[in-house]
Amino acid sequence: MKKGLVVVESPAKARTIGRILGRQYTVLASLGHIRDLPKSKLGVDVDNGFEPQYVVPKAKSKVVSEIREAAAKADAVYLATDPDREGEAISWHLIAAAKLEVPGRPLQRVVFHEITAEAVNRAFKNPREIDMHLVEAQQARRILDRLVGYKLSPLLWKKVQRGLSAGRVQSVAVRLVVDREREIEAFVAEEFWILRVKLTRPNGQDPFWAKVVALRDGKKLTVASEEVAASTLSQLVSGRYSVADVKTKSVPHKPAAPFTTSTLQQESSRRLHFTASQTMALAQQLYEGVSLGKGDSVGLITYMRTDSPHLATSAVAEIRDFVSSEFGQQFVPAKPHRYTSKSKFAQEAHEAIRPTSVANTPERMKAFLDSRQLRLYTLIWQRAVASQMSPSVYDNLTVTVEAATRGNDGFLLEATSSRCTFQGFERLYRERADEPESGEDDGTQLPDLKKGEKLAYADSDREQKFTQPPARYTEATLVKTLEQKGIGRPSTYAPTLSVIQYREYVMKEAGRFRPTKLGIVVNDLLNEHFPRVVDIGFTAKMEGQLDDVAQGERNWVSVVSEFYLPFASELDGAEQRIAHVDVTEPTNEVCPNCGKPMIVRSGRFGRFIACSGYPECKTTKKVTVPTGAHCPECGADIIVKRSKKGKTFYGCSKYPECKFAMPRKPVATPCPKCGKVQVPYGKTKTKCLSCGAVTLLAPAAAEGENGGA
Repeated sequence: MKKGLVVVESPAKARTIGRILGRQYTVLASLGHIRDLPKSKLGVDVDNGFEPQYVVPKAKSKVVSEIREAAAKADAVYLATDPDREGEAISWHLIAAAKLEVPGRPLQRVVFHEITAEAVNRAFKNPREIDMHLVEAQQARRILDRLVGYKLSPLLWKKVQRGLSAGRVQSVAVRLVVDREREIEAFVAEEFWILRVKLTRPNGQDPFWAKVVALRDGKKLTVASEEVAASTLSQLVSGRYSVADVKTKSVPHKPAAPFTTSTLQQESSRRLHFTASQTMALAQQLYEGVSLGKGDSVGLITYMRTDSPHLATSAVAEIRDFVSSEFGQQFVPAKPHRYTSKSKFAQEAHEAIRPTSVANTPERMKAFLDSRQLRLYTLIWQRAVASQMSPSVYDNLTVTVEAATRGNDGFLLEATSSRCTFQGFERLYRERADEPESGEDDGTQLPDLKKGEKLAYADSDREQKFTQPPARYTEATLVKTLEQKGIGRPSTYAPTLSVIQYREYVMKEAGRFRPTKLGIVVNDLLNEHFPRVVDIGFTAKMEGQLDDVAQGERNWVSVVSEFYLPFASELDGAEQRIAHVDVTEPTNEVCPNCGKPMIVRSGRFGRFIACSGYPECKTTKKVTVPTGAHCPECGADIIVKRSKKGKTFYGCSKYPECKFAMPRKPVATPCPKCGKVQVPYGKTKTKCLSCGAVTLLAPAAAEGENGGA
């Protein structure tokens, strides 16, 4: 008896869907794309409508044969790849590569956004044809990226160094980091002082602090030096104080929308310290299916590549019922919260990332997930449930105080406090901020004051401050900026951040991106000679045009042509126009063989130290980045290392004689009890790996060790 053949991308997804569909179906995995442009040449006929020349890589030939053989034994073929442009393109390539189109045999596309029995069975009851608009949009993106990469990368190899690459999205991401660094370098800090006065009632009771905010007539008060600060406070010592105004405002705070790809990567970075790539890998596992015991396997979250915050009506109803039974009816809003994308570049109308069943609470799933999967699932579950809970409510109190002083019209002071009167969604979840909040409210509640009430001076203080430059990008803020500016789409954020670090165009320093000399050189070269490639507005416009192709509103060939013709003109004669750029960096070392200075070079395997006398002298050595800590086994330096897969770890500099290694960055200060290696423990403490002693860091050290994360 023949069976239906179902083709998906991954073995994990195949196992989950196979259990749902039963024995009447054979489910195979394509292991991602099975056809692509050739690696050895451009593979695009630019003179004939940009016709792509697809090939099946050798590594995929066996998979293609297995799918073709299975299809020959099936009475129907179903393509169940992911529900986006990439998945649509994989299905289309499968048809051609495995010769799946046979007269009389059904060949259909099935799409579902969650891998649950209900969603999968519904999809198989409602199959459709391949959406060629989505395929063409993906094809246009692939061809554009190939044209940029294969035309510019060889030029960078010749003019800068081997092993470099350029790309439409990655080059713009590097530009953002470089531009931010130049803003920081050009920033001139300005001094200012914050003045506070401690006030009480005339009997000395109910003390509170108020900030000096303006002159009494409302004009802005500028305190730009210590002299002005001291002079102002001297007037306030003998001031006559009275309450000018008391305002109380009840402010509701609506919960944040459920996660999109971008916001999940941002919050995961802020809260869990996962990279974008780690987040997406874990989310993929949760989507494709987790074994819940007794052979059952189910997808725990909906599809994780989406830019829509919308929730299905059935999901909203399920969440509202859960909240009512778990927290009480007062935590359920009268009407469901509705969310729409803030980005004008949002594309396919997917659903937000949410649990496939709210009944699968993190506590229930704890036994089936590893620690990292559980942390991410908890984040997704809490955010989705909180998005349908009642707003939290705060009573914000603002007290304005007049200070009549001698010699001028006096000053205005202000004190604020905030009190939560209803927890609402914050009972379950509270979003993290990109940067630490710098508000004046420290949680202290103000006394019950009345307008016109007299107050007495008790104390004062002053604090020197300086205006701060814009902060360097973190993974969270760079992803946020890429989305806001329309650069890339949900599937591109994680690989973009990975490749710009792998190519060493940027590096992470205390959790924030800083451009390397190489990144600055490549950015400036592209900006000067190929300005459209790194132009933010132009790249966003291109993304919009690809969206138009996906919606059937534009022809893909015209989109590629409009980009390529001016690009080809810029390429013409570029090799003669562009001078070679030296990106080597000097060191304090001299060559042990010839005595010439040693310099830092970059090669296909990363940076290394080499003799400046090359090629006459070929002396080289590895770049070592010390951590300041010492090996607990032999006492040598612990240095930063990279595995073959590009992951950072920390190990003894005397390897292979000493094989000590650790995954976490050690603290430079040794344990005060036993003198061994410590690692960060929370934000303000360290923990010894040998004796387990926990030590409190000094404030400055705590900030440095934790990278401000």
